[in-house]
Amino acid sequence: MAVSSDSQMKIVNGDAGYVLEDVPHLTDYIPDLPTYPNPLRSNPAYSVVKQYFVHVDDTVPQKVVVHKDGPRGIHFRRAGPRQKVYFESDEVHACIVTCGGLCPGLNTVIREIVCGLYNMYGVNKILGIDGGYRGFYSKNTVTLTPKVVNDIHKRGGTILGTSRGGYDTSKIVDSIEDRGINQVYIIGGDGTQKGVAVIFEEIRRRGLKVAVLGIPKTIDNDIPVIDKSFGFDTAVEEAQRAINAAHVEAESIENGIGVVKLMGRIRALHGVLLAGFIAMYATLASRDVDCCLIPESPFYLEGKGGLFEFIEKRLKENGHMVIVIAEGAGQELLSESLESMKQDASGNKLLPDVGLWLSQRIKDHFSKQRNFAINLKYIDPTYMIRAIPSNASDNVYCTLLAQSAVHGAMAGYTGFTSGLVNGRQTYIPFHRITERQNKVVITDRMWARLLSSTNQPSFPNPKELAEAKKESEAPTQLLDGENKEDQSVKKTFLA
Repeated sequence: MAVSSDSQMKIVNGDAGYVLEDVPHLTDYIPDLPTYPNPLRSNPAYSVVKQYFVHVDDTVPQKVVVHKDGPRGIHFRRAGPRQKVYFESDEVHACIVTCGGLCPGLNTVIREIVCGLYNMYGVNKILGIDGGYRGFYSKNTVTLTPKVVNDIHKRGGTILGTSRGGYDTSKIVDSIEDRGINQVYIIGGDGTQKGVAVIFEEIRRRGLKVAVLGIPKTIDNDIPVIDKSFGFDTAVEEAQRAINAAHVEAESIENGIGVVKLMGRIRALHGVLLAGFIAMYATLASRDVDCCLIPESPFYLEGKGGLFEFIEKRLKENGHMVIVIAEGAGQELLSESLESMKQDASGNKLLPDVGLWLSQRIKDHFSKQRNFAINLKYIDPTYMIRAIPSNASDNVYCTLLAQSAVHGAMAGYTGFTSGLVNGRQTYIPFHRITERQNKVVITDRMWARLLSSTNQPSFPNPKELAEAKKESEAPTQLLDGENKEDQSVKKTFLA
């Protein structure tokens, strides 16, 4: 096997096209570190588990669907406990920090990191950093024990507080070094993971024996590589309540329309990138939605094939309808340009409320029609969804993410993100998490399933429709042996 490594990537090339995108290890820059037997060997909770320790060469493929003659493709290191660890339990001084927006499951991840360190590895020095990255040097810390975090998973938000942007890498690493911290658990989205990568590089430059790792958090499910982000299942489930309320309101009155705005943007440092995963999955799960509008699938309002025409058609058929719109959808239709929008502390563009805008446009359009009065109700459950505790599915997932992170840190791995790939817990290099953002692919089967479920139009571009119509109406030259009847059939086919 060939191994190549630099500050960004650690690649192992094997036979048959096997490529392991490995994560850094403390021994990469601190040679001759001592190892210790894993305390789990004598932990009664794991005495009945067969083959509990993960083999050093176990990896997980990024893609499970491959051609029989194709390469084996990219793999990631499998997460889990190792037979040898690089920290003694008494020497570990860990800290946990949460950054960015709220998301269901934050408290569950905090709880399981604390309980994992304490119950599995006997670690009893764990600090919570108060207030995000800036808390390393501007806020107090919170001592975390299993008793302190015992029931925090039943609450939404984060007991540690959070913030966006505005951090100083040197000050953070100075604080880590001054406090004697040697394991840093950072929970946050793609912007936060970029920060984790920078902190790791500074720690490696200083040659510190400090394991730095991230746990990906985004309610929008827009982080690449991983199967899903924690909190997404809860968000989709809670969105059902808003959709159901909109459906009840709409069907209870003549020509009722329920409009529900759901989260749907990617936090990007440059420009505005948008994602409609919550809107798409909530629509598929609901079965009460007549039209789902997401950023990745442009739509238009007026004219043949537009949204207004579809609304009128659906109201005449059913007497009511429900529209779900992701917060980033239809931005090109708003009068204010994206470039002139204000930004938050992390550099995210502050998007206009497209739900309110769309609701008003629908009202204005139908108010001009004398014999077609509508009754529209608008629901925005965004902050209700963000603030609730995680559901059962996400609670289990948070446990797996947290315990995998703990196992990796104890085994000496650093500079990685803990994530689920093809149903297996893995350690993923930071650059793979931050290199791009996920978006709904409207040429994929999942979007086709949604269109089939809602029976909504795909809203083709009016210019494309006009060009297609112009082409179909243009005179067609007769080919050799072709008569006028053949030409007529040909034009009908083109149309």
